Amino acid sequence: MFHAFDTPEPQRAPDRADWMGLLARAPLPLLEQALLPYEKGRSTEWLRKPETGLYMLQGRAGGTGARFNLGEVTVTRCAMRSVGPEAEPSPVGVAYVLGRHHRHVELAALADSLLQRASHHNTLQKTLLTPVREHLALQAARKQAQVQSTKVDFCTVAREAGCDDTEEEDA
Repeated sequence: MFHAFDTPEPQRAPDRADWMGLLARAPLPLLEQALLPYEKGRSTEWLRKPETGLYMLQGRAGGTGARFNLGEVTVTRCAMRSVGPEAEPSPVGVAYVLGRHHRHVELAALADSLLQRASHHNTLQKTLLTPVREHLALQAARKQAQVQSTKVDFCTVAREAGCDDTEEEDA
């Protein structure tokens, strides 16, 4: 089922699907900066080490027609559990990232694992997810501005001549 990560419902607490979407699209420097304090002193238990593979993308003609294979996309995924100073294993962290970015997927899985713990959730919400949301919003605004700069406003001949439909009917 399709889930629109870019259009959250108002007044809804972020859930795991939302933060996993944010982590997958987060820039690597933001992830590294926010997760550096959590990486130190932690050991990683790999359930699935980062691995790269291909996914088949499917499309639908007009959004409602029959499915067809559109093409393949490279995806890197991993699953891990980290053990930190608290000495108990964290929940399983999972991540999928477009491309071949092993470091990105490792950090996204670590963040997913930590976000599932109440003790880290609020801190990471402020130090990681909020900056990622702001960065993605800024990127979207830049892209929208670029699209608007290339917008062409086509005028009809009647509008260029300054004629209205009402004037033609009166004559």
